[in-house]
This record gives sequence, structure tokens and C-alpha cells, in this order.
Amino acid sequence: MFPNRASENAHPWGDQVTPYEELGGEPVLHELVERFYDLMDETSPGLRAMHPADDSNSRRNLFEFLSGWIGGPNLYMERKGHPMLRMRHAPFAIGSEEAVEWMRCMRGALDDVGVAQPLRGYLETRLDQTAHHVRNTDLG
Repeated sequence: MFPNRASENAHPWGDQVTPYEELGGEPVLHELVERFYDLMDETSPGLRAMHPADDSNSRRNLFEFLSGWIGGPNLYMERKGHPMLRMRHAPFAIGSEEAVEWMRCMRGALDDVGVAQPLRGYLETRLDQTAHHVRNTDLG
């Protein structure tokens, strides 16, 4: 009988000390963020409309936020302070539909970058929680 590999991992995301390391560090995180925004540009006009025409700063912000959020360098906090996600997203009407759409694009990026289990499941769960955390409409 084959052992259940997932149960043998040192952490819920895998064997590395942090999810950032398990992902592959800076180069893979950059690839993930770039693919996420490319998918959003290609397939999600509603989400795209919430971003400026030049989304390079948005891409940088997400990369820097995710870096610290998954255990890498705290680039976002060093540059901008605490993320205050709800406050920073307050100017936009974000409901369940937008959170689900955001996750659809992120799942596509995770697919395209080739993020495998158990890291994939760990990131999807936490990212989904965060996507729903910033909702400011249809909260009932």
C-alpha cells in the first residue's frame, strides 16, 4: 500500500518552511501574479474595470502583498504599511460575484503556473477567504 503523501508533509502547504518557499519564491510568485492579471485582462471585464488602464502598480501591489502574506519578504508592508485590505478596496463595489470572479482568475493562474497539491489547496482556501473578506456589498 502506498503512503498518503499529503499526510507526510511537514506543513499543510508542503515540506518547505513557508508557502513562499514551497511555491518557488520570487520568480514563481511573479509568474503567478502576471498570469492572474493577464487572465483578468482577457476574461473579466468587470474586475478589469476596477483597475487603472496602466495596471503595473496593481500588479506590483499584489506581488508585494502576496510575498509577505505567504511567508516571503514583507515588501508591501515595508513600502505601504499595513495592507488594510477592506479600506483599500472600499472605493469599489465588491460583492460575492466579484470575489468568485477574482478566485476564478486566480485558479486559472494557479493552473497555468502549475501549482500542485498540497500547496494548491492551501493557497486556494486562504485566497478565497481573503477575497470574501474584502466584500463590501451583499454582506447579508
